[in-house]
Amino acid sequence: MLFYSFFKSLVGKDVIVELKNDLCISGTLHSVDQYLNIKLTDISVTDPEKYPHMLSVKNCFIRGSVVRYVQLPADEIDTQILQDASRKESTTNSNTRLYKVKECIID
Repeated sequence: MLFYSFFKSLVGKDVIVELKNDLCISGTLHSVDQYLNIKLTDISVTDPEKYPHMLSVKNCFIRGSVVRYVQLPADEIDTQILQDASRKESTTNSNTRLYKVKECIID
C-alpha cells in the first residue's frame, strides 16, 4: 500500500509513464487505484512517428501490469519521506513474517 499512497499524493501532477511495449506517454495523473492502474489526462506520446494512432487520444487508462517505469517530477518528490516510509513498511513486514515463523515453530 506504500506505493498506492505515494501515487495518490501525486494526483494532478505531470508524469511520464513508460510501458513494457516501449510506448512512453506523458500526461497529468488523474487517478490511481490499489492495483496501480493509472488514468492520465491531456496525454501526449513522446514518439508520435512510431505511434501515430495515439495522436488523437487525450485521456487514457493504463493497466498497472503493463507499466515499466513512471517518471516523476523531481521537484515534487521528497525522497527522504519516501525512504523512511519504505523502511518502516519493510520492518513492519519483517516483524510480521518473524512472528508467523515463530508461531509455526511453536505449533
